[in-house]
Amino acid sequence: MNKYFFLLFLVFFSCKDEVLPKPPAYLRLEYPASVYDNQKNGCFDFLKNTRSNIKKEKGCSLELHYPTQKATIYLTYKPVQNNINVLLRDAQKLTYEHVIKADEIAERPYINKPRKAYGMFYDVTGNAATNTQFYLTDSTKHFVVGSLYFYAKPNYDSIYPAVEFIKKDMVKIMESINWQ
Repeated sequence: MNKYFFLLFLVFFSCKDEVLPKPPAYLRLEYPASVYDNQKNGCFDFLKNTRSNIKKEKGCSLELHYPTQKATIYLTYKPVQNNINVLLRDAQKLTYEHVIKADEIAERPYINKPRKAYGMFYDVTGNAATNTQFYLTDSTKHFVVGSLYFYAKPNYDSIYPAVEFIKKDMVKIMESINWQ
């Protein structure tokens, strides 16, 4: 009888509330307001976030390093020499190579006739190597491609706050480019 009483005691008092898994959570990262200053490199000038560090590359190409976010914007400059179709195709190919890992690629055309600036801004969602890209040209002399890369394996959920922060800077760069 004692065995049964003990077993009955265990059954009633060993049960606790049902364990529920925690819902998915995301990091809440807040970045300070962006402050921009004008940068000139001989081929074009633009507004750059003061929190980024600039590294000059060959010709008029640049790298903008974001040490806090562990990311880099690569600005690649190429002169147009009767090869605008090739440059456009290469810029679009660079974006659409990520279609395998991307969930969506949203295109936003950009036209600014007074500044003679025409291009496309790409917003790539998903675990692609680059989440934001653009190209900009005056279609006769200048062509710039901008790409954002992080120093980590792409995990869109983890890098999303940083992508959104740097995406604003990329839009600012694209919209502020003036050809020299």
